[in-house]
Amino acid sequence: MKKKNKRLKTLLLFLVPIFTGATIIFYNLKDNMVFFYSPTEILDKSDEIKSFVRLGGMVKKGSVSKENTFFNGANVEEVSFIITDFKNEIEVKYIGILPDLFKEEQGVVVQGNIDEMKVMRATEVLAKHDENYMPPEIEAIESIKEKINDI
Repeated sequence: MKKKNKRLKTLLLFLVPIFTGATIIFYNLKDNMVFFYSPTEILDKSDEIKSFVRLGGMVKKGSVSKENTFFNGANVEEVSFIITDFKNEIEVKYIGILPDLFKEEQGVVVQGNIDEMKVMRATEVLAKHDENYMPPEIEAIESIKEKINDI
């Protein structure tokens, strides 16, 4: 066997399993990729989106309201608010405990389904914060205050 053919077989022996493994990994990860759509994208693709979706944007100022409702045999509090990308808006209704960082004019990502009235029924609300966020308990420590001022 010629050296050239031997090198080619050796190269293929290593590349085929690597390519196959990478293909399998990326194929299995496609369902676990976490992306979210903006309200504009949701409204543009509303006919295509039929299942569980993530929606991200800012909570519109003055849009958060709470009301008591009857759900699964219990009287619970339903929170409704509007998520905007400063072009379009989508109303969100959520039953559950909101994260501590949730507030108006703050970034959020919500997971849920969109009904025919273009209202999102959220199953989970995730509040986002900027890179400068520091919990109040930590911020109160004097040594950390000094380091923040030095930056």
